[in-house]
Amino acid sequence: MKSPICAILPGLSLVLLCCAMLLPACQTTATLKNSSSNSSGAAFQALLDSAINDKMPGILVHVESPKHKISWSGAAGVSDTKTQNKLQPDQTFRIASVTKTFVACSILRLWEQGKLALTDPISKYISPEHTAILIEGGYQPDQITIRHLLTHSSGMFDHAAAQIYLEKIQNDPTHHWTRTEQLRGCITWGKLLGKPGEKFSYSDTGYTLLGETLEKITGKTMGDAIENLLKLKALGLKNTWVENEANLHRNDLKRIHQYLDGVDTYHYHASLDLYGGGGLLSTSKDLAIYFQNLFNHKVFDKPATLDTMLAKRNYAVKPRMDYRMGMYFIQLNGVDAYTHSGFWGTQVAFVPSMNATIAANYSQAWTVRGNAPVLAKALAVLQKQ
Repeated sequence: MKSPICAILPGLSLVLLCCAMLLPACQTTATLKNSSSNSSGAAFQALLDSAINDKMPGILVHVESPKHKISWSGAAGVSDTKTQNKLQPDQTFRIASVTKTFVACSILRLWEQGKLALTDPISKYISPEHTAILIEGGYQPDQITIRHLLTHSSGMFDHAAAQIYLEKIQNDPTHHWTRTEQLRGCITWGKLLGKPGEKFSYSDTGYTLLGETLEKITGKTMGDAIENLLKLKALGLKNTWVENEANLHRNDLKRIHQYLDGVDTYHYHASLDLYGGGGLLSTSKDLAIYFQNLFNHKVFDKPATLDTMLAKRNYAVKPRMDYRMGMYFIQLNGVDAYTHSGFWGTQVAFVPSMNATIAANYSQAWTVRGNAPVLAKALAVLQKQ
């Protein structure tokens, strides 16, 4: 989900990555496994401790670096400001837009299997009702392709960027949103942003249609489709699933409280960000492990599929960020990195030159341009190894 407060939120990963937050320490807990240096674990933990204050109640981080024999999970702060329960490294959280990486990979797995073409129009996979809504809004669903949705170049307005959407959520946090309601919000709360393929324009709405495409082709729920296509269990992801009704018995076991301007959003209905633009629960360790597997060719059947996912896109007007398919390309501490961030305080970054991944979750959502400074600082620790 992208915050309606700030339409520039997808640019999180471009601005404050290298900033430092030197704030008072708080309660901490951490685990260090197979590390070549206990000092590294202490340094990582110090970064987490320094990020905690009265406006940032908790932070979770995992560092995965096979080269340095480091697989470190840590936490600082509390999981609930009311109970003051200490945050644990293995707790789950809503990863919001980082879900798009999983959705994009799932679509590309179907492409590998010959079950769709990236040039297919979305009208081939979405319902007649949704096709009619898009046409009503001035869109041409027979001209918008799967590739356009994957790269945010469809010209579709982002329903999640509309101020009215946030207001509706805040007025009725427990409302059960449907994909259809969000699609209708796309055409009523904003206008067509351009022709398909003309320019980059981040759109949660486009990814909700990719979620629908997964369901149409596989005959499964989006969550089951993602889990099966990406072989999440085989990859060792034990705490990653879509937060739908079928998984409610799992959601409350370890899920942290996440905050928006200090307001506890724990009981906000998951459907506000559920259908492909967001929707997954995960842990910092699971996210780091997934990115490691993805970039080490253990997700796709063919190495060339990852090349397709990461291929640079060119537009007549230079975009604000370098978005590929379900992934941003950035410079982090002077080295290339691939990343995705999510509204509820999540960010994951893979650094190819080091074959290392750092995943972080801040329990306070980002409503201003910025992100998880701990990524750059943790990478700096690795760079000194």
